[in-house]
This record gives sequence, structure tokens and C-alpha cells, in this order.
Amino acid sequence: MGCYVEKARGAEVIEVRLVEEKDTAELLSLELRNKEFFQLYTGSRDDHFYTLEGQRERTDRAITSAAEDTGYSFVILLDGHIIGIIMLSEVVRWNLQSCWIGYFLDKEQNGKGYMTEAVRQVVSIAFKELEFHRLEAGVMPHNIGSIKVLLKAGFHKEGIAKQNVKINGKWQDHQTLAIINPRDLM
Repeated sequence: MGCYVEKARGAEVIEVRLVEEKDTAELLSLELRNKEFFQLYTGSRDDHFYTLEGQRERTDRAITSAAEDTGYSFVILLDGHIIGIIMLSEVVRWNLQSCWIGYFLDKEQNGKGYMTEAVRQVVSIAFKELEFHRLEAGVMPHNIGSIKVLLKAGFHKEGIAKQNVKINGKWQDHQTLAIINPRDLM
């Protein structure tokens, strides 16, 4: 799977690529810097997750999942440094050819257009290289920034999934968005 590089603004370069073992320490740093921020949008994580060993296990699972075509984790790099991650999860092949997309971006990098560019790159990989028909996303309705990212990347709103994800001990509604591979549109 190729590495995608795009100019975001000026000399800044946004790149996405599959997670590699060498990313472990930098992923740990990203998670520690953004622990409270990311926790607003994800399920509970135990203390082990925030260790080098926990992140090593995470990268090993990501590499195995990609090899088995069950999920794909991409790092988002800004001028060579990891600023976020995008995951394609819950891969279903056969007659569905679909998966879910999720992502996290360093809080210091929000609002600069980086995530929109990275999502566009991963959508391109998902459709052209991985040959998915459909990508879906679920976003808490109050997370307007994330909804805007998906809309700018070509997703469309489909509806509200009531109380479908438990975040910080509370069942949360999610806006469902999706995008169809343009080659499959009639």
C-alpha cells in the first residue's frame, strides 16, 4: 500500500501511511499529550494503554489486522511527525465490501485542515487500493468539527444512531455518515 503525500499549506506536508513498529514511541507521546482530549470521544482506556508496551501491543495488532484484511490503522504525519491516526475498522467483505472510519488528531492541530486532507487520502486508499464499496462513520452530534471534516471529504449524513456507543460510562447518540465508492455509483 502506497504512501500518500499532499501539500496542505505552504511548506507543510500531510502524509498518511500504515502504522509501523517504529511508530510505537511517537504514538505513546501523542496519546499522553492528548489523554484528556481524546477521552472525550472514546471508550475508557486502562493505564496499560498509556505505556510503551501497551502501544507496542497496539501497533502489533494494527499490523496483524492489515495483513489479515480485518482493519487498517494509518498514522497522519505533518512534516514527518505523527499528529494523528485514522482507522478503518469492522471490515466486512463479501457482498458488503464496507468498513467504519474513525480518527484522532492532536488537539494542537485541530482546525487547520489536516484531518480533512488525511481523511481524503485514506478514502482514496480505501476505494482505489482496498476496493471498498462503502465507508461509514459515527460522530457524536455535538462534535461539529468532525462532522464538517467528513462532509468536506465527501461523506453524506444518513441519520442518528440512538445510544449506540458507550463513552465514559454513558451511552451516546451518533450521527451516521457514509460515502460510496464513486466507481460503484449508477
